Amino acid sequence: MSRRFSPPLFFLFFLCSTPLILTQLNDDPTIKTMHGFSGYPLDEPSNPFKSSDSISNSLSVDAQALQEQIDELSTFSDAPAPSVTRILYTENDVLARRYIKNLMGLAGLSVREDAVGNIFGRWDGYEPELTAVATGSHIDAIPYSGKYDGVVGVLGAIEAINALKRSGFKPKRSLEIILFTSEEPTRFGIGCLGSRLLAGGETLAEALKTMVDGQNISFLEAARSAGYARDEDDLSSVFLKKDSYSAFVELHIEQGPILEKEGISIGIVTNIAAPASIKVDFEGNGGHAGGVLMPERNDAGLAAAELTLAVEKHVMDSGSIDTVGTVGILELHPGAINSIPSKAHLEIDVRDIDEDRRNAVIEKIHNSAKSITKKRKVTLSVFKIINQDPPAQSENSIIKAMEAASKELNLTRKYMVSRAYHDSLFMARISPMGMIFIPCYKGYSHKPEEYASPQDIENGVKVLALTLAKLSLS
Repeated sequence: MSRRFSPPLFFLFFLCSTPLILTQLNDDPTIKTMHGFSGYPLDEPSNPFKSSDSISNSLSVDAQALQEQIDELSTFSDAPAPSVTRILYTENDVLARRYIKNLMGLAGLSVREDAVGNIFGRWDGYEPELTAVATGSHIDAIPYSGKYDGVVGVLGAIEAINALKRSGFKPKRSLEIILFTSEEPTRFGIGCLGSRLLAGGETLAEALKTMVDGQNISFLEAARSAGYARDEDDLSSVFLKKDSYSAFVELHIEQGPILEKEGISIGIVTNIAAPASIKVDFEGNGGHAGGVLMPERNDAGLAAAELTLAVEKHVMDSGSIDTVGTVGILELHPGAINSIPSKAHLEIDVRDIDEDRRNAVIEKIHNSAKSITKKRKVTLSVFKIINQDPPAQSENSIIKAMEAASKELNLTRKYMVSRAYHDSLFMARISPMGMIFIPCYKGYSHKPEEYASPQDIENGVKVLALTLAKLSLS
């Protein structure tokens, strides 16, 4: 399929695959044209000691250029617009990564990648020996989703750095942008794969050596096809030590309706709820829909339906609005209208900001599954907890920095809980963490209608920039 580029972005994409070279070509007229389009400065400002308090009124975000970059990135997709499908290590994922690396290079960042494709772009501070402040998100997209999830936190972070440069600010601590590999679990069934490994996921690193996707392509084979893990099966080189960063802040669309409904500009995340994933299989006898009388049935489908309602009951009985549960997959075998289901497969997601409360709900679900087998005379052949990650709390100092930044920019704000999974959940294991939410249309996400307005994105980028500035001087 052919793809058209506007001339400036055509040159941006194809001029050079090594971003570091771009930063050395400021006298080239093509580079000047590219800088003019992007609004990025050719040289860093001369005053390295401008305080964060003095830049809130001078922060200038090029919202139009940022929206054009979001639109351009969405064209690297396996699905036609307005949908976006961008799966780990596919051709469009590789092209999108190259696009981001070139933007990082234009922003004057030094760029590196690790063995699984986490991408890092660093702006050195004037005390580079100090631990850096990091920000970032992801750009992979589940099938037929939208163009803002994760992307706002990557492209917005690059624009935040450039806004700080335009304001004359120079960081004390280095600032680093991270593009995380595979936040979505689409290809290999592992969410937040890149950030899990950064946080020292030894079990995951070992499992990836033999893991395959739905087409029986191994993880390592797929990674090497994209230019990663070339000379190593051992992925422990990706691990970062605890306190590798002094702070990590992620900008993200809310993926819920609260901010838009309440007319609030900024959400300050205090907690991230962690999901537990459960797989359940019931087995019955099946039979002809007309031939087996109701008292004689061992219906695996009814067992699954009853457990689905039990999930709702146990979640609602937890006593907290922060407990949520979802039966996202329910499959019946043989799947014929005139056949009693002989097998039923469920996959259940339970989330909470309180780990003990969440785990108590899981135990009640398990007990219900066992009692249903007796009532329905079926077999519980599988009840397996796939993952049970702990929740995360935002660092108080980062919350205060985000709140101060919002206040200085005269933006309305509220404290919020994130019930969606984010890379910040795993970065919290190796760094103090915080998240900034911006409104999105009707709370839509993971669908083509996903949308955040240029003004809301600009507000989020300004809060991110000012927060990074404050944290870099701490």
